[in-house]
Amino acid sequence: MRTPGGLSFRLDVRACAVVVLLALAALAAGVALIGTGDFPIPAADVLRTLLGHGTPGQEFVVRELRLPRVLVGLLVGACLGLGGALFQSVSRNPLGSPDVLGLSQGATAGALTVIVLFSGDATAVSLGALAGGLATGLALYLLARKRGVHGYRLVLVGIGAGAVVTAVNGYLITKADFVDAARAVVWMTGSLDGRDWSQVGPLLALCALLLPLVLAHAPGLRMTEMGDDVAYALGVRVERVRLLLLGSAVLLTSAATAAAGPVGFVALTAPQLARRLTRSPGPNLLASLCMGAALLVTADWAAQRAFGVDRLPVGVVTGVLGGAYLLVLLVTERRAGRI
Repeated sequence: MRTPGGLSFRLDVRACAVVVLLALAALAAGVALIGTGDFPIPAADVLRTLLGHGTPGQEFVVRELRLPRVLVGLLVGACLGLGGALFQSVSRNPLGSPDVLGLSQGATAGALTVIVLFSGDATAVSLGALAGGLATGLALYLLARKRGVHGYRLVLVGIGAGAVVTAVNGYLITKADFVDAARAVVWMTGSLDGRDWSQVGPLLALCALLLPLVLAHAPGLRMTEMGDDVAYALGVRVERVRLLLLGSAVLLTSAATAAAGPVGFVALTAPQLARRLTRSPGPNLLASLCMGAALLVTADWAAQRAFGVDRLPVGVVTGVLGGAYLLVLLVTERRAGRI
């Protein structure tokens, strides 16, 4: 497409259509989730209430109880999907996600430290998870950096760091008393239960700050996928772009973990599913973002409806589905001779 000012850019019609459809699917799943619960509300009444025309009871249930939970789910899924796409693009490896690289475990270690050693409240636990994720991300970058950060080195360092931090997490749980240990296990499952407006604001502000920054550097990221030498020849400051986008990915995934706990495998599966739908090369950032939001909200709806009276945390559902997807991905990569 060419603008009146003389600027031109390439527009992938299929990718744009996939982004729009995924965004609509995420919003539709959100509406369905708002209507789910002990006080069921039809989708039409949910929309009417969101527009300010519901009954007082519906206004309270929708706006005060369920809407914040759904918004947190959408934002957490979007952060995980976008963060996973950045990690996989930088590492040039479909296994390069926060779950594999140890970032989720690092954020969990920060939260467990606050719970076990300081008996902190929910706000302190969230801050501890954020600090743990950032510290782990910095450690990964420093350990994997040798004349630049390369994909397989980052993945291998991340797997090793994840194993170490997982052992630390196990030790922290063994040192906790019964109440703190039970609280820690609940948090480690990953759940949207009890989420309110206090989590929505920080996540929304972070997405509003980082999304334009990430999209502005998306062309450089796409060029780095062709190799560092080619990217340098095309004028891309490879290490600067890579460090900036890795930092953004760490912030996104750490904030998501701080808000909802370590919800597994969304960051791993969302970029790969988005790539298969768009059939487009490159990082597919917006498609991954929308896919992550749709996956997490749909999984939360399934966790509440698919098992009768037994309502599961969303992390259990994403863990089961993501684990199965990981096995399929490993078999596919092995058959292709890439691992």
